[in-house]
Amino acid sequence: MTPQLQQAIKLLQLNNIELTAFVEEELEQNPLLERVENEGDPDREAADTEARENSDGVEESLSSVDLENDVGSAQESEAALDVDYDNSGSEEMPVQSSTEVADSSLSDWSSVGSSSGSGGENPERSLEQTLSGEISLRDHLLEQIGVELTDPVERVVAVHLMELLDEAGYLTGDIEIVAETLECDMEQIEATLEKLHGFTPTGIFARNLKECLALQLKEKDRLDPVMQTFLDNLELLAKHDLRALSRRCGVDNEDITDMIDEIRELDPKPALSFDFSVIQPVIPDILMRPNPDGGWFIELNNDTLPKVLINNQYHATVSGSARNKAEKQYIAECFQTANWLVKSLHQRAGTILKVATEIVTQQSAFFAQGVRHLKPLILRDIAEEIEMHESTVSRVTSNKYIATPRGIYELKYFFTTALGNSAGGDAHSAEAVRDRIKSLIDEEPVKKILSDDRIAEILQNEGIDIARRTVAKYREAMRIPSSVQRRREKKAALR
Repeated sequence: MTPQLQQAIKLLQLNNIELTAFVEEELEQNPLLERVENEGDPDREAADTEARENSDGVEESLSSVDLENDVGSAQESEAALDVDYDNSGSEEMPVQSSTEVADSSLSDWSSVGSSSGSGGENPERSLEQTLSGEISLRDHLLEQIGVELTDPVERVVAVHLMELLDEAGYLTGDIEIVAETLECDMEQIEATLEKLHGFTPTGIFARNLKECLALQLKEKDRLDPVMQTFLDNLELLAKHDLRALSRRCGVDNEDITDMIDEIRELDPKPALSFDFSVIQPVIPDILMRPNPDGGWFIELNNDTLPKVLINNQYHATVSGSARNKAEKQYIAECFQTANWLVKSLHQRAGTILKVATEIVTQQSAFFAQGVRHLKPLILRDIAEEIEMHESTVSRVTSNKYIATPRGIYELKYFFTTALGNSAGGDAHSAEAVRDRIKSLIDEEPVKKILSDDRIAEILQNEGIDIARRTVAKYREAMRIPSSVQRRREKKAALR
């Protein structure tokens, strides 16, 4: 693997912010590279065109390489790069034109697997160790979302709720807006929020001080009725009216003092344990907007993309004044490196646009109709449609964000496996199957409670290839009691 090819692979997996930092370093090191200040300048475009014409071999090297087969034991061989670029884009970086995506009539969707963009952190690491590694609160929460939430809809809801956190870790804003944005009911939002209350640091996602302290006391198994009454009357504590607080709680002054000491040991602002920027706003790499004629427009976020050209005039000047072989070799290496960088940046843009366009096409129903229409999708589906290697799609979708009418999402969120169709038809999304299980249980009569085996049988008759243990797993994930518990609860309710 050549250093240039390693660089092309590296560029493909960088987001726009990381890419800008990388290009800044190249601008400092390579005197032939120049930052584009005046876009649309004919002289600049002509210079860029000439530079690109001198690097025709670069694209051939990239488009034919398959590292998994050709590199062998090279260090980068675990992730192949298979590039099939469209060279019809603009001569400057970045690609300026929008790509129109035709509308699709897709019906169902299920979200990303455990990928949350947080990397492979050791789950046994303590919070203090995590903080010492300067992980952001956002990454810390995304990691928990990927591990703790198995429902794809809950993951999407959780990411939206995470964006409402303030610096202290409190949930601000109106969560009804999230429900409207995702076109789901408030019961789904509240159910997801209840699970988020179990995340660390304890007290995160609380809507106020009372709820934050209650979550921490609950974790310590100290949220008894007396303590709950204490929290319900925190305004008396603020007024230092301990006598009234004692009467409300039904305890003496000594107990009130102990309770106050216990409260003081809690953290009223849990997110401040992260002593750096809490929730950094995500800057999207890709922009998506509706097309008035139907479908969507997809384009790169040019405001965050670095734009560089080769200064051919300066190259001609220094080449003519080179005094010895070493100087000529240095100038040639700088020119070759600059050519490769310009070509790689252009090809990176084309690849990202192609992958993002296909994802939007596949998930058109989600963007048009809401979170309940998330479609089962895996990397191979996208790779086959655009005729690229799966590892290329994986690199492109990692740590890249798209701004959509329904919010900002990492491209990885749009991938998951699906349940097969026993009749040989289209696969069923996991979310659709969960929803069907919940419907069956909600409609079951008291005298005919459905067991997991019976539910699996009903679903199989409906063409869903599912095992009893999968039904049990989905039921437990939705916090639905077993058939025995449900029978007891429904009989008790009739008395």
